[in-house]
Amino acid sequence: MRKLFPLFILILLPFFLKAQDTTVVKRQAGLFAHATFQGDVEHIIAGTYPALIELSGGKAQLAQLITERMDALKKQGITSFEGTVGKPGKIYKNAGQWYCLLPEEIILRTSIGRYRSKSYLLGVSETKGESWTFLDVGNMPRDVLHRLVPNLNPELVIPPPVRTEFLPD
Repeated sequence: MRKLFPLFILILLPFFLKAQDTTVVKRQAGLFAHATFQGDVEHIIAGTYPALIELSGGKAQLAQLITERMDALKKQGITSFEGTVGKPGKIYKNAGQWYCLLPEEIILRTSIGRYRSKSYLLGVSETKGESWTFLDVGNMPRDVLHRLVPNLNPELVIPPPVRTEFLPD
């Protein structure tokens, strides 16, 4: 029996490590999404993939862009913004980076009903899964994605966008 215990540990270790990897990305994606739904610009930027910040013109420009988009949603009659992040997919590795796709559901509430959309967050880690940054890739053009994340593992497939659905109250 004592000889079987080390074998048992070796068999279960990969499953335990995978659970740890996805637990961290799921938790950090949840914090990122929560900051987004609360309009917490500082925390949104802290969790944003650095190349996207750079493409946006820097942190100050991105903060202004986020604020303008939130204001535009309010002017269009959006009364609240909420959602959930789903179960992380497989973690892919390439060129010193880890990648993970997480489904997200976004609900925009208006006075006449709700709009539900489904999208995807791409998590990127340069610290072997200890910390993650994110970008929404649900409607991102492929050429922009590859400019932002040139070393994206080609095995990671981003599903096509899903049409927004109206849910009357």
